[in-house]
Amino acid sequence: MKKSPRVLLWFIILLTILTVLINLPSKGFLSLTRSLTFKKGLDLAGGTSLTLKADMTNIAQAQRGKALESVKTVIDQRTNYFGVSEPLVQTAVSNNDYRVIVELPGVNIDQAKNIIGTTAQLSFWEQTATSSSVSVKSQKEFSSLIATQSGYPVSVLLSLGTYPKKTNLGGLDLKETSVGFDSQNGKPQVQLQFTGEGAKKFADITSRNVGKKVAILEDQQVIEAPVVNQPILSGDAVITGGFTVESANTLSKSLNAGALPVPLTYLQQRSVDATLGSESLLKSLFAGILGILIIIIFMTVLYGRLGIIASIALIIYTLLIISIFKVSSITPYAITLTLSGIAGFILSIGMAVDANILIFERMKEERRAGRSWHESLELGFSRAWTSIRDSNVSSLITSFVLYQYGTGSVKGFALTLAIGVLISMFSAIVITRTFLRTIYK
Repeated sequence: MKKSPRVLLWFIILLTILTVLINLPSKGFLSLTRSLTFKKGLDLAGGTSLTLKADMTNIAQAQRGKALESVKTVIDQRTNYFGVSEPLVQTAVSNNDYRVIVELPGVNIDQAKNIIGTTAQLSFWEQTATSSSVSVKSQKEFSSLIATQSGYPVSVLLSLGTYPKKTNLGGLDLKETSVGFDSQNGKPQVQLQFTGEGAKKFADITSRNVGKKVAILEDQQVIEAPVVNQPILSGDAVITGGFTVESANTLSKSLNAGALPVPLTYLQQRSVDATLGSESLLKSLFAGILGILIIIIFMTVLYGRLGIIASIALIIYTLLIISIFKVSSITPYAITLTLSGIAGFILSIGMAVDANILIFERMKEERRAGRSWHESLELGFSRAWTSIRDSNVSSLITSFVLYQYGTGSVKGFALTLAIGVLISMFSAIVITRTFLRTIYK
């Protein structure tokens, strides 16, 4: 136990050196940190804005609003799934014109179209009348003729060889997909699990098509057109389209991210400049630095040596948070820095000081009771801990709710606040306590 403060002190010193190296300009021997940069949001770095039109031709009027919201949800899930932080997805309706406006920070137009454009639209088609009654020279000529007249995909006509009929089963009826392997030949396959409503639809389709083909299409291209041997009532299906492991994973990810309920076409695409100028950003950063300096002065004047120690811990806390922001940029879970995120970070600094104030005031009470500095130190931390814990847990719960149900910049604020609260607890309980134990020993 006697060596514990010393071990922690060396750990804090090494951690501080590491954070300083991460945050210094990446030159010379610091070239290893050159790839560590802040991932900025749309308001700080700009990005891409896309306007898409939803084709509601085959959607009943009463269901179009719901379908448009489903498209919004799918695109939001899609952008998050592919690592785009804090996307802004909005809908707009004017008469019978249904649009989705997507703003993605930090990506160019080609990247944005690739992310949204690869969202699979899954559909299931069944056979109806046969083509034998049609007087044409070949099945291919028949398919081309019907496709021209009806707008059916040529691929489904070639696969079914009949007048096809699109069923009411689609991507929205999917619960999840996964990649598996055929037990007989070991080839990759995509396993589908439908929702409760989707399972009923799939059971009806397979029941009335025993001995017939049911074509499965992704974005108007037939993936597989298997013959139904018996009704499938379990709500589970398998797509075996001659996949490689890579193509099976790609399709599974695309379907998991969401299948579009309606087709989309691009109306407008443009690059977006940062909504906040560099002057506004500098003013925000200046305000944050000024706030930290005022806190340091306040703590030093009010608590003397204790305040100086708390201020040093606060500086280490700030370096540590900034390092986490930079290091996260090379991971799939990069933290996007926006103005609201900066606000959450600055707010967490004040909360870090709150913990120190609770501890120091408790130490004063113990000193007034006649206890030594060492006893006051240990009792001050142990008895203030419950208050610090409860206040921080309530802040974490608030952050969780905001992140879970918020969108865009609200999520960024919640994430940075939660990270700041967690690190502030480490700063107050570990860093400040270790410094005080070392000094008063």
